[in-house]
Amino acid sequence: MPRHKATRELAILRHAKSDWDQTCSDFDRPLNARGRRDAASIGAWLRTQSFTPDVIYSSPAQRAAETARAIVTGAGFSSEIVHWDKQLYLASLDILLQFIADIPATQQHVLLIGHNPGLEELLLYLADDAEGYVQRGKLLTTANFVRLALPKDWADLAQHCARISQFIRPRDLPTDANS
Repeated sequence: MPRHKATRELAILRHAKSDWDQTCSDFDRPLNARGRRDAASIGAWLRTQSFTPDVIYSSPAQRAAETARAIVTGAGFSSEIVHWDKQLYLASLDILLQFIADIPATQQHVLLIGHNPGLEELLLYLADDAEGYVQRGKLLTTANFVRLALPKDWADLAQHCARISQFIRPRDLPTDANS
C-alpha cells in the first residue's frame, strides 16, 4: 500500500501508572507516586522536543487528567489547549478512529491521552512498524509517548497509513529528565 505524504502528527500517550491501592471507582483512580514521576518526566522531556500540539484531547478519568496536567506543566504547554472528552474514557478502536476522523482540519498536531486497550489497538492499526516496539510482550505501557506521522486528512486513516517517528518510555529517559 503506498504511503500518503505525512502532513499531520498524532501523538498518543497512555496515562501514567495508577494507584490500585485506592478504594474508588475506576474512573476516579489517581496516579501513584511512580505515575506522577513518570508523567512529570515525559512532560519535561517533551519540553526539549520539536512537538508542540495544537490541541490535547484527554480522557477526563482521574489518572488521565493527572497525566495531562503533568504533561502540560512539564512541557510548558498552555492549559487552554487541553480538551476533556468522555468518549476517550476506555474508548475502543472504533470510537478512537471516529474521534480522530472528527478532528478539525485546522488542528495538525494533536496529542491524545487515554487508556488501553484502545490506544494500543489504535497504534497497532495505524502504524505498520508498531510490532517492532514491543518489549517483554508489551507495546504501550503506562506513560509511553508515541508520535505518528499521518496522511493529510484526519478522516483518511486506513490501516497501516502511519509511521512512528518517536517512541519513548519513561524508563528510557535520563534519570534527571524531570529536574
